[in-house]
Amino acid sequence: MRLRNKPWAAPLIDAHPEYLSVRPEGMPGKWQARFEKPQPLFLEVGSGKGQFITEMAKLHPDRNFIALEIQEVAIAYILRKQVALKLPNLQLILGDGADLTTYFEPGEITGLYLNFSDPWPKSRHEKRRLTYKTFLAQYQAILPAGGQLQFKTDNQGFFEYSLVSMNNFGMTFELVALDLHHDGRVQDNVETEYEHKFASRGGRIYELLARFPEGKEKPSR
Repeated sequence: MRLRNKPWAAPLIDAHPEYLSVRPEGMPGKWQARFEKPQPLFLEVGSGKGQFITEMAKLHPDRNFIALEIQEVAIAYILRKQVALKLPNLQLILGDGADLTTYFEPGEITGLYLNFSDPWPKSRHEKRRLTYKTFLAQYQAILPAGGQLQFKTDNQGFFEYSLVSMNNFGMTFELVALDLHHDGRVQDNVETEYEHKFASRGGRIYELLARFPEGKEKPSR
């Protein structure tokens, strides 16, 4: 969802380059230097206003996290949280999820999160879906062999599409949850802002935990 422009967003971003990178193309292999100490690095593609990623950073001080957002206003909301929290294990990127292989070197990311991405329901927009095969190929490139992807959505059609897309890519599933908030297998779920509101009204949340192939063989078409 496109957020309304906020006049405070751009000045806030300009004032805090220590937390936010607006030129990530020069950073492959260098991200750990932006954190207090080197630790396993996890990336959320499409972080919204940042409730999920900031909570994960607080709960897991032994991991480093990066929030990536294409919307300036959305990343500014996360930045505003980070300016207050000053979490040593959280960094932000204003960038495009289609350019990940220009932001990170192969295997630099330990794990990746996709939370409530735009489902792009029209067939002509399939290539924009963040679980389309070209995006999956980028995730595979920046993750280690057998790296894990966590995917959550409230859209059944997008969930079913993603299940098929990941299966065709050769991924294996560690969890397929058709009703995340009522699935006894799921422990310590961290909610996004949208997830909390939607689930509190009785909405169903779907989740996939999937791993990429150990090798880099080409996916099936």
